Amino acid sequence: MEHTFPLSWLLISFAAYTALLFFVSWITSRKADSQSFFLGNRKSPWPIVAYGMIGTSISGVTFISVPGNVMNENFFYMPLVLGFVFGYIVIARVLLPLYYKMNVTSIYSYLEERFGFTTYRTGSAVFMVSRVLGAAVRIFVVVLVLHTFFPEGSVSFWVVAAVFMFLIFLYTFKGGVRTIIWTDVLQTTFMLLAVILTVVSISRAMEWNLGQMTRAVVETDYSRWFNWDWSASNNAVKQFISGIFITIVMTGLDQEMMQKNLSCKDLKSAQKNIYSTSVILVVVNILFLTLGALMAIYVNDHLGGMQGIGLADAMGTFSKAQTDKLFPVIASQYLGLGVGLFFIIGLISASYPSAGGALTSLTTSFCIDFLDFNKRDDLQQEKKDSIRKTVHGAFAVLFFLILLVLHLVNNQAIINLVYLLAAYTYGPLLGFFFFGILTKYKTKDKVAPYIALVAPVLCYLLDLGFKTWFDFGLGFTILICNGLFTFLGMWLFREREGERSSV
Repeated sequence: MEHTFPLSWLLISFAAYTALLFFVSWITSRKADSQSFFLGNRKSPWPIVAYGMIGTSISGVTFISVPGNVMNENFFYMPLVLGFVFGYIVIARVLLPLYYKMNVTSIYSYLEERFGFTTYRTGSAVFMVSRVLGAAVRIFVVVLVLHTFFPEGSVSFWVVAAVFMFLIFLYTFKGGVRTIIWTDVLQTTFMLLAVILTVVSISRAMEWNLGQMTRAVVETDYSRWFNWDWSASNNAVKQFISGIFITIVMTGLDQEMMQKNLSCKDLKSAQKNIYSTSVILVVVNILFLTLGALMAIYVNDHLGGMQGIGLADAMGTFSKAQTDKLFPVIASQYLGLGVGLFFIIGLISASYPSAGGALTSLTTSFCIDFLDFNKRDDLQQEKKDSIRKTVHGAFAVLFFLILLVLHLVNNQAIINLVYLLAAYTYGPLLGFFFFGILTKYKTKDKVAPYIALVAPVLCYLLDLGFKTWFDFGLGFTILICNGLFTFLGMWLFREREGERSSV
């Protein structure tokens, strides 16, 4: 039965959850300084980091989109997830030993030692552009959903966006990564509770026990894992290979994700964290997809399909934009107040790590890579703390301004373009790091910015050509092509003399 979600309960639950979050933040940020902000004094327990990283890996966009997309693409997301596991193995065996050996705060310091100052700054700049664009779109989706819960015209979008970003700034500006690690645990827990409670509620509505629910999902086409159509962007082989490289780049070469791993006391602890995260992530994604299948069955059998809940046109057709609304609509309007409240808290839980982690990592990267905190002996600790807090606030304001622009544009094509740009810009990091790891060559340091610009452009042209001539989309494999073009550029501008051993 459809019901109206009460705004008062939304505000109360949001306030209560935020208060709990700030309490954890206060505990973890006592006596914090820049060192604890950046690396948590390398005292983070690896089981806590591993569990909390699930909340960071699954953003608000994933929380909404993955279950809803089952109606269109079944479980075709799973080969990508299986690829994640192999990517985590590469991170644990190749990248983490490198970072711990060099005792880095910013992982892009490796590029300075390996190639030079310009390549180092280029890698850090690429990360910041990628993280700002990608996180901004994820935050925008969440703020947009939160805004829809208010009566139309009662509260402006900019007010919701401002409050959301201000809260993110407040709970992270002092404790940094130490706060993020512990609040990630809280957020991961509530996110998973939201999914589990929704699964249980739908099963009860369908009068199923656990065994009946499992059989119902398995017996439908929704539970198919593999799409062998080679021309499809979600082809199983392309998904699996892409999953490996997506994880290497968006976790192993990402300051936000690695900052948490580097806060562990030693290499072995960090490796245990990575292995554990990979296993938990598989289980959690199966849970998300199971929820998606249950929602599809529930909607089709009990609610008259997507048309019955107003997410399809008169012909019964619907797009990905409509399936992204499926989880919010079902949770808030059809499964009772408790599920609706946990959905809101789960959505916030899935988005806080993305926003808070982005702010922390961007602040770290800017302070270490561009303001040279680790090299400035002339700056006293109090001055460093003051500068770091200013930088943190500036990035929060930048996110707020981007949210306003995205809302003013209010064009799904533009939003997708911003997200696509974020994905494109990760490719040069892949090429830079693996040219350094796999070869003994140095390159002409000053050409790095040009390589980082040309490689994504070549990828775009390649993808356009494949679509035009072969009706074949590269999909996530664009990231691999981007890395290969960057690697090739580094090879073409290598210095043949003065080679040194690979790090």
